[in-house]
Amino acid sequence: MNPDDVRAHAHRRSGNPARRTAAPAAVRGPATAADWVAGARLRTLPLAIAPVALGTGAGVVAIPDGPWHPARALLALVVALALQIAVNYANDYSDGVRGTDDHRVGPARLTGSGAAKPRHVLAVALSFFALAAIAGLALTIVTGQWWMLAVGAVAIVAAWFYTGGKRPYGYYGLGELFVFVFFGLVATAGSAYVQALTVNTEAWLGGVGAGLLACAVLMANNLRDVEQDRVAGKRTLAVLVGPLAGRILFTVFMLVPFGIAGFFALLYPSALLVLFALFLAVPACVIVLWARTPRELLLALQLASITALAYGVGLGLAFAL
Repeated sequence: MNPDDVRAHAHRRSGNPARRTAAPAAVRGPATAADWVAGARLRTLPLAIAPVALGTGAGVVAIPDGPWHPARALLALVVALALQIAVNYANDYSDGVRGTDDHRVGPARLTGSGAAKPRHVLAVALSFFALAAIAGLALTIVTGQWWMLAVGAVAIVAAWFYTGGKRPYGYYGLGELFVFVFFGLVATAGSAYVQALTVNTEAWLGGVGAGLLACAVLMANNLRDVEQDRVAGKRTLAVLVGPLAGRILFTVFMLVPFGIAGFFALLYPSALLVLFALFLAVPACVIVLWARTPRELLLALQLASITALAYGVGLGLAFAL
């Protein structure tokens, strides 16, 4: 047994005594290419695309004259996508070595299932963090705004300590706050700023909407695992407030952004088209409010993720065109 496996085994045996009474996840392996792709959690990637699209559109509005900057938008998208994938692999690693994923009811994780060695999952996570850092550095050089390096560093540190470190804040009910700030406000405002070197109302309010939808996706995920997280000692917001309040919060997170879209429709008539995304959002809310099985909550998560994509791209186009 190599040192990584020894550490992972020791982590699983330590911590909450209740954790040791539950049946551990079945060990399988080795991981296939499909397993590694699944580890990136592709259904969460719309949460990275949406704020960049929205922020870029808002930035186009704020450019006083001249064309927009597609290369900057592409670099911002690379930063957001790489950071999202890095977070997903980092969570896989950290939750796996802690033993949190021994109790999960959703799709098996690379580390927790034993399909991949912890050090390999960690290496992939660090590789995507490095990619995000390189793209962020390129974006900083292109814009000449060197202070953005500090913002990028804070984002990477926050991403790691979501489930990493001795006291991960994702285990204390702060996960939704992280995604609201970084995958809502920061990603949207940042994408607008690299276009126009200023942040307008469209970017700030749009970022609130994108952030709330990202919170909804995380809440759906945590509602699915609420009992298992409670046993494992992972105190997500869903665990802290309870399933009923969590379901209500999900509904609030999903519907408030459409109030923001309605406000923007007064200034940008084509923003009314964003309201068609309610055909995805409302069923997601209904499912979560009355869900009885993890599979139903997974469906709601997927609908919420697609809603976020439609919302971000739709508002971005409404601003830019």
